Amino acid sequence: IKILELGQTICYLVNDSRDHGDTLKSRRSCRFSIYHYLPLLSKGDHTVDVRYINPFIEGTINVLQTMAFIPSKPGKPYIKKSTAATGDITGIIGLSGDKNGSLSITFTFTCIKAILEKMLGEVHDELNEDVADAVGEITNMICGDARNKLEAQNINLTAGIPTIVTGEGHTISHVTKSSIVVLPFTTDFGSFSLEFAFID
Repeated sequence: IKILELGQTICYLVNDSRDHGDTLKSRRSCRFSIYHYLPLLSKGDHTVDVRYINPFIEGTINVLQTMAFIPSKPGKPYIKKSTAATGDITGIIGLSGDKNGSLSITFTFTCIKAILEKMLGEVHDELNEDVADAVGEITNMICGDARNKLEAQNINLTAGIPTIVTGEGHTISHVTKSSIVVLPFTTDFGSFSLEFAFID
């Protein structure tokens, strides 16, 4: 896991053949679908193939519910207009294979603090290396869960090694000229968001 401090910008797209596997202890079925928001995401040049997005949404919900017992509720997706992150710490991972791009997950500090307390029994009062490591592992688990779902659709993706960026006001630059879709989530302990950037 690479850790970058405030003020550094990620430009991230890798081709890493290592299989990180699926480290979830158990799995739950989730029925949330981004299809409800297709009219928003298909306006103008902003066309998004939800076959690649839904598994990551379901994987996110699964991981947080299964590993931390925290339900999360997705909000309305939107097209990102800037490189500014929406929280305090981000895990970003490159994807390659049948589709190339990157995925990021950004947590507010209050949210990731609660997740780690429930998942690991650890209390952290600041962003540190242990928190960064945990965000990297959560990013890996979400990708593992999503990739298994995609394989069931005969879509094969390989995930790279997560990069972690911390600090209020940090930025993320996905290596693509295509639309970047942001999906915000809420929990009882704060918010987080997913960003999807796939190369057409």
